[in-house]
Amino acid sequence: MKVLFDVGHPKDINVFKDVIYGLQSKGHEIQIFARAKENTRKMLDDLKMDYHLCPYYSNIGGKALGILVNDFRLYKFAKKVKPDIFVSPGSPYSAHVSRLLGKSHIAFPDTEIAGIVMKLTFPFTDKIYTSTSFYLDLGPKQERFEGYYELAYLHPDYFKPDVSVLEKYGLEECNYIVVRLSALSSHHDIGAHGFSFESESELGAFIAKFEKYARIVIFSETDQWSLIEKYSLDMDPADLHHILYFAKMYIGEGATMASESAVLGVPSIYVSNTRRGYLNELESKYDLVYTIEHKEKALIKAELLLEDSGLNRKWREKSYYLYNNSIDVVAFIMDAIEKK
Repeated sequence: MKVLFDVGHPKDINVFKDVIYGLQSKGHEIQIFARAKENTRKMLDDLKMDYHLCPYYSNIGGKALGILVNDFRLYKFAKKVKPDIFVSPGSPYSAHVSRLLGKSHIAFPDTEIAGIVMKLTFPFTDKIYTSTSFYLDLGPKQERFEGYYELAYLHPDYFKPDVSVLEKYGLEECNYIVVRLSALSSHHDIGAHGFSFESESELGAFIAKFEKYARIVIFSETDQWSLIEKYSLDMDPADLHHILYFAKMYIGEGATMASESAVLGVPSIYVSNTRRGYLNELESKYDLVYTIEHKEKALIKAELLLEDSGLNRKWREKSYYLYNNSIDVVAFIMDAIEKK
C-alpha cells in the first residue's frame, strides 16, 4: 500500500515517525508532504526520511493563499506518487486532494479550536480519530481512543531519556526551568494570548522570580528582545525531549510543549486564554498540567509547586499512572491506516 503523510508541524513528525517505520517494516511505501515550519526540514533530514517540502505561511493572508498554493502543490505531488491513502493531523490540503483523486483521507486532530481548518477539512475526510479528551462531537466519522498523541513518541516504549545530553548545554538534572515563548501565529492562535509581556523589563522581572529556584532556559519562537537570547540554548532539535524530561518545571505559551512535559512527568503550566481538550484531561484526570490564563496567577501557582521538595518525584509517579491507563498509540494509528 502507498501511504502519503501530510505534516505541518514538528509535532506531526514526532507522532507519525514510529508509525512510518512500522509501516515500512511491513512493506508499505511511504511518501511525506511537509510544510517548512520551524525545524521541520532538519527533523526529517535527521530521521533520514524522504519528503516533499512546501511553503509555510505565518500570517492570516498568507494562510488563505496557502490553501490554494498547497492544494495545487499536493495535487501535483500526489498525481506523481499515486498514494492509496492520505494521512494527516487534519490537513485541508490532504482532504481536498484526496477527494479530487478519489482516495481515502483519515485525520488525527487534537486541537478543537482550529475551527476554520476543521470546516475546510472534515467534510472531505473519511475517518477522524481523536483522543477521548477531544471535547467536540464530530459526528459518525469520529472514533475516539484512550490516550494522547504525545504518547506515540514519549511513552517509555518509544522514548529513552538520556541524561548525558544535559552535559552539552551545561544543565543539571531537575535544576532548570523551561520557559516557552510562542509567536502565536498558527491558525488556531487567532484571538489567543499568553504571557503578554509588554516590555523587556517585564519579562526580566518575571524570570527573576524563578531564578531563586533554578536556572532559566527559554525556548522562543520570537527574538523580540535581547534578553531572550541570554537565556536561550543553541539546541539540536533532537535533544528537546531529553531536556524537557530532566527539567524541574515547564511554564509557557506553547500547548504542545506543555502536554509533552506533562506526559514526561514534568510539572507543567500552560499560560493561555485558550483551552485544549488533551490539556484539560491531563489536568482533571492526572493532575499533570495546569492551564492558567494570566501570567500573575501562573506565577503564584508555579511558586507554590516549586516550594514542594518532593515535586518531581510526585509528577513521575503520576506519569506512570497515565502510561498504565493508555493504549499503544503507534499501534492504534498503524491499525487505522491498514484497515482503511
